[in-house]
Amino acid sequence: MLRVTQKRSLIGRPQNQRQSVKALGLRRIGHTVDVVDNDSTRGLVMKVQHLIDVEVIAD
Repeated sequence: MLRVTQKRSLIGRPQNQRQSVKALGLRRIGHTVDVVDNDSTRGLVMKVQHLIDVEVIAD
């Protein structure tokens, strides 16, 4: 599992980055969600890594 926290605003970001953050389930700065660690999720995380913090958590 991955714990993902949004750290920066989406204002002024391209539409694909906004959609990636939304697909991860994040809604606002400081919001944290736990997501499954798979290739699809890793791709979303890599696309917006400058906007979020990620930590690996045990299952």
